[in-house]
Amino acid sequence: MRRLFPVTDQTAVGAPDGASGDAGGPEGDLAALARAYAYPDAARTGGRGWLRANMVSTLDGAAQHDGRSQPLSCPADMRIFGTLRALADAVVVGAETVRREGYRPARARAEFAAARTAAGQGPAPAVAVVSARLDLDFGLPLFTSPAVRTLVLTGAGAPPERVAAAEKAGARVVIAGDGTGVDPARVTGALAELGHTRLLTEGGPRLLGQFVAAGVLDELCLTLSPLLTAGAAQRIAGGPAVAVPERYELVSLLEEDGFLFGRYRHR
Repeated sequence: MRRLFPVTDQTAVGAPDGASGDAGGPEGDLAALARAYAYPDAARTGGRGWLRANMVSTLDGAAQHDGRSQPLSCPADMRIFGTLRALADAVVVGAETVRREGYRPARARAEFAAARTAAGQGPAPAVAVVSARLDLDFGLPLFTSPAVRTLVLTGAGAPPERVAAAEKAGARVVIAGDGTGVDPARVTGALAELGHTRLLTEGGPRLLGQFVAAGVLDELCLTLSPLLTAGAAQRIAGGPAVAVPERYELVSLLEEDGFLFGRYRHR
């Protein structure tokens, strides 16, 4: 994996080994990737939750093919995907993405075990599912057999019977809104209260669009896939347009097999 654009803030972010050489290696240098994608420290964030998104897009802006993001991916993308998960306290995902992508619990990975222990983290990140109606299959492994208890983020007006079903399945229900749904601006605070400050969202596009509109997305890790799909697939962020476009700065850019892996931070 070649580094095309250097990490600009090595104190906050860390940097891969080698100024212009191989950041990942043929088998993937996970330690170098972990340094390259390290979360900012508490001195930078003030101890609040830091929300990072990880998404993939084709050259013509499609975030999915046949309704799924996996066909747009590649081995290097999956190495980064796994590294980002291994660095996070919690993975925030929308209910539709859970249903569409067949989400499973995040797994504990031996190669990151020592680093997670040193950082005071559990064996794997918790998965936090955002859902208003809680229209979820609570018999799935995501709820019945996670390495870390799954969280369900919803509003105070969520259907009581579905809240009870989630709790019976073993999930922890977290209220992050006064109505039936979640207030995106309250997600990071609600998770930080549980000790989850290093946050990763993997979408889907509707949820990411809500975070963008609420002005709470700190960072975007975007894989640009060298594919064209045409059609009417969703972009990485959906929903209503923001009044003024949010500006992000490029922190680093990596390349492998024609795929570009950009990291952007909110200015």
